[in-house]
Amino acid sequence: MNYLTADHRIALLMHEGTDNPGGKTGLSILRYSPLNIVAVVDEQQAGNSLKAVTGIDRDVPIVASVQAALALDPSVLMIGIAPSGGALPQPWYEEVKTAVKAGLSVVNGLHTPMASDPQLNTHVRPPQWIWDVRQEPQGLGIASAAAKSLSCRRVLPVGTDMAIGKMSANLELHKLALKRGLRSKVIATGQTNIMLGDDGIPLDTIRVDFAAGAVEQQVMKYGSDHDILFIEGQGSLFHPGSTATLPLMRGSQPTHLILVHRLGQTHIRNHPAIPTPSLSEAIRIYEAIAAAGNCFTPAKTVGIALNTYGFDEDAAKDAIAAATQETRLPATDVIRFGAEPLIEAILTTPLPA
Repeated sequence: MNYLTADHRIALLMHEGTDNPGGKTGLSILRYSPLNIVAVVDEQQAGNSLKAVTGIDRDVPIVASVQAALALDPSVLMIGIAPSGGALPQPWYEEVKTAVKAGLSVVNGLHTPMASDPQLNTHVRPPQWIWDVRQEPQGLGIASAAAKSLSCRRVLPVGTDMAIGKMSANLELHKLALKRGLRSKVIATGQTNIMLGDDGIPLDTIRVDFAAGAVEQQVMKYGSDHDILFIEGQGSLFHPGSTATLPLMRGSQPTHLILVHRLGQTHIRNHPAIPTPSLSEAIRIYEAIAAAGNCFTPAKTVGIALNTYGFDEDAAKDAIAAATQETRLPATDVIRFGAEPLIEAILTTPLPA
């Protein structure tokens, strides 16, 4: 269930996240959500231009606190940051309490639930609500590779690491597919995409035995009525703490893969002893695991989504050309240069036999 409507006015809690990867949920909301965002709350960036800080061309003021945001008449506080450990530091938690006491509803995408928190829920007065996005759905089962029977294209972004732009690649491709008149659908698998309004499941809250089945349930729900499904990618096979990619593969039985990589990254973030593979090696491994000896759909990698954030345009273009030369596949930075080469590859590469 999505609690948000077009009438809501959003204040986005982003302390220390407006200019770093810890705020990727909020940054995606700012980039893609059609909702009315009236304030970004970030003490470190208060008074600065959102476009100057993030590159996102959206006219939203940055204020220092929830108390300051109240002057802009928000109706919902959305938590756009993901601190390590899944819980807000106490000063940021106090900001949520301020919002609830002021009558704001709360969208919480963190692992730590808030709807059952007595320090918060005792102040909730209908129609006010607290929505914990990360909740395991009811009625889950074990996957059966049923998605192999679908005739639609099923596109899964996979990465050389976690948190490198798989969701952005997915959303940019979906937009282009809609522009081309295709019956396109995003299958959300994380809290951010769900908060953007896409149907799906919060994969990282689901018990491991049912994870692939939960993905399969969503794909089967929409596959027969759509030309193309864009399944939100999660995690990475190369990250020691990631368990999400395999159930996504088994549940969705992807027909096409998009490899996502961050330019300049040579090792798994926060794990310097673990190198990232070359693009060609990553493609080989992902395709081998997806097909599993032809037990499952033999997905083909059809393009490279290169995240060139932090590099100048010439360096970005050189890196894209090098990626194409190495892999013999189209490559682009979907945010900087658009996703057209990738959507063209998806639509012209035949479905697996």
